[in-house]
Amino acid sequence: MLVRVPASSANLGPGFDTLGMALTLHAEVGLGDPPEGAQAADEHHPATIAFRANRGEGPLWVKCPIPSGRGMGFSGTVRVGGIMAAHAQRHGDDHGAVQEALPDLLALATELEGHADNVAASLLGGVVATAGGQAVRVPMSFDPAMVMWVPSFVTSTDESRTRLRGEVPMADVVFNLGRTALLVAALAAGEVSVLREATRDRLHQDARLAAAEPSRRALEAALEAGAWASWLSGSGPTVAAMCAVDEAEDLAAALPDDGHTKILRIDHAGAVVESV
Repeated sequence: MLVRVPASSANLGPGFDTLGMALTLHAEVGLGDPPEGAQAADEHHPATIAFRANRGEGPLWVKCPIPSGRGMGFSGTVRVGGIMAAHAQRHGDDHGAVQEALPDLLALATELEGHADNVAASLLGGVVATAGGQAVRVPMSFDPAMVMWVPSFVTSTDESRTRLRGEVPMADVVFNLGRTALLVAALAAGEVSVLREATRDRLHQDARLAAAEPSRRALEAALEAGAWASWLSGSGPTVAAMCAVDEAEDLAAALPDDGHTKILRIDHAGAVVESV
């Protein structure tokens, strides 16, 4: 038995710590000895820490193509995997038991991660809005491609948060509140023409991009190449760009060559327990 968990992109521009999106790049976390291509997770691995926190017993293995320290939710993904693996150890692949336990699973994942946006998306799938311990999937009326520009350097989420302002002008608060509301409505209504405006931000991106100039260039290049929207994925340095599926290859080719690209979609399933 294993748990398959999607990577994530958090914030989506203005939705700092409140919006997350699950992506079709998956980690696998399982019980027992590791299969080919997987690695045993020691007691210091975030997946094992999460597994033990949910009363999991025995050895754990992880297979994870999600790059660490790049803003694609590595830590949140494997933590959700560990928590779900412990739940599956007790309940098997009972979907009803998972649904009943979702509030507790989300609460534990949030406690371990420190914020809910990444883990809520990886747990539930789709685009998720979260606040106050609650998480709700945003209904999507279209299914875009997500082009991820991934550079070679890494970013520490904790370190990047130290660059953010402790006090925010009211005008900037209203700016982000308006864009966050507009973004959720646009995703639900399929109004792709407003996504560029809806993903603008004044709370966190400029401070983070100031320390990651290649990411700023990639974000600007994505918009110049016709992306519907582009944002710093999580704390970066990866940049996410949204576009039509048939335009993804051209968009990826237009991004700077000092990073590599991944053409993904939105994962709508979330964390899934699979029998093997």
